[in-house]
Amino acid sequence: MRLEYFEMIDRIVSLDRGTKRIEALSTVPQASPIFEGHFPGHPLMPGVLLTETMAQASGYLVLALMDFTHMPFLMAVDRARFRTFVGPGAALAIAAELEHEGSGYAVTKAKITVEGKPICDAGLRFKTMPFPAGLDAPMRERARQIGLLAEAA
Repeated sequence: MRLEYFEMIDRIVSLDRGTKRIEALSTVPQASPIFEGHFPGHPLMPGVLLTETMAQASGYLVLALMDFTHMPFLMAVDRARFRTFVGPGAALAIAAELEHEGSGYAVTKAKITVEGKPICDAGLRFKTMPFPAGLDAPMRERARQIGLLAEAA
């Protein structure tokens, strides 16, 4: 996880096209400027970044299922629940499932656990549209780096 670059997913563990599910892993860094203010002497991963982590896993799922023909853009976060705190060094297990796709939108349900314990979950809605100019290649490269799809060339 590289917080300063908004690269929240370290590695894709599995992609199941049949069940429309993705699993990913990420480790919260031990040190980051984010922890200097959130909170001094008691560093915690901000909930908004946990939400972004779920959104990125969901986005990679949508990208894969659409064979990289369209880019998902987060439009809404529904029913977000945070159950406990996450500190530096935590190993996050992220899972997302596609609940609906069509008419230019995709809806997912995502969750994060640490050592099997629930941390947070949310429903996420995305608008899907053709890639903006210049964004296709960087998204494919990032997908290669995290092991999303070998064919994301």
